[in-house]
Amino acid sequence: MNYKAQRGTYDILPKDEVIWNKVQKSCFETAKLYGYQFIETPLFEDSKLFERTVGESTDIVEKEMYSFTDKGGDSISLRPENTAGVCRAFIENGLHNNTLPARLFYYGPMFRYERPQSGRYRQFHQFGVECIGDSTFETDYEVIDIAWKILKNLDIKGIKLNINSLGDKEDREIYIGKLKDYFKNYINDLPKVDKLRFERSPLRLLDSKEEITIKISEDAPKTLDYISSESKEHHENLIQKLEKLNSMDSSFNYEVNHKLVRGLDYYNRTVFEYTSNSLGPQGVILGGGRYDPLIKILGGPETPAVGFAMGIERVVNELNKNEVENNSHIDAVLIIVDEDLRMISQEIANDFRENKIKTIIAPKKSIKAQMRFANNINSKSAIFIGKNEIENNKISVKFLQSSREQIEIDRNNIEEIKAVLNN
Repeated sequence: MNYKAQRGTYDILPKDEVIWNKVQKSCFETAKLYGYQFIETPLFEDSKLFERTVGESTDIVEKEMYSFTDKGGDSISLRPENTAGVCRAFIENGLHNNTLPARLFYYGPMFRYERPQSGRYRQFHQFGVECIGDSTFETDYEVIDIAWKILKNLDIKGIKLNINSLGDKEDREIYIGKLKDYFKNYINDLPKVDKLRFERSPLRLLDSKEEITIKISEDAPKTLDYISSESKEHHENLIQKLEKLNSMDSSFNYEVNHKLVRGLDYYNRTVFEYTSNSLGPQGVILGGGRYDPLIKILGGPETPAVGFAMGIERVVNELNKNEVENNSHIDAVLIIVDEDLRMISQEIANDFRENKIKTIIAPKKSIKAQMRFANNINSKSAIFIGKNEIENNKISVKFLQSSREQIEIDRNNIEEIKAVLNN
């Protein structure tokens, strides 16, 4: 029997390590520069956590959660997203008693039972930031700016920010009423999936992928026409900040997208997405917004918050893999000229590794075969260990990825060896 990875999952292979590490490094380093700290929550939570926060009528809760009853009879779900888990941890561990806002970031796998397609998997990875405890537009801008810096550092092209405001709870309720009044006139024209959305989650009609619904929604009411003066001021101040960013960095582009609503029930005021023009209909790389009601919904004190989640697979797919795959993950392969020296070669390899030189000892084969091995694994160098080298306390370095001449170096001069291999 041939076993295969489950549908909607995949293996991250050694050849992909460099590009995955590059993305994670950019995410972590950028977040830390803004004062954010790492938080890790469990892969599974009480199912009620997601039903309460994500929304019982959303596709995620109704169709996509991996839920099961554990041996204690409790309903448990693999996390489909991580904002709810971070907020649960914020309340449970008393982080609201610390100086606020709490600036947190996370990284790890999420799980949704979706139809696998380009850019969508059933197990996928997200990086996210959550700024909890500040209601100002300044923190909205901060998380948007963090996302932009990460994407820019990774040199991803064709990126645009889409932004909108849903207003506060009362604004949202008024707007949903206006939206339903509008779509009532076209109810018989809507496809079955959108008729269900009309009843359960009217906002989702605005980001429908059905052609007829997209056409109908072109003249739908706009959220910005129904938000309070306070919400409008918040939005306009944020737009001014984005204009300033655009004036300082011409590669930053944004658009007020009146159809942008996001799919989760806990959002209010600012919602945003970064899209790439090369990803087609699944062009969203990351998305987020403000979720001021969520902490209180979960039983904590009234605490405003804003954040985003980034799809790591989508970022990885955007990067030019050829740019990083040519970088060797091995600094040196020790070529054993005399098999009597294999023991001392082990000592040399240990010295190298202790000094962060990535080293492999070639297998017990002819010198020619050992060299072929070093070339096949794309090592930066082959270092010959022979009697002459040992007697003179030297190593002989042959560079495998450049035309530089073979050189000898003092075996104990580790700093020079590192400099030579990294040059």
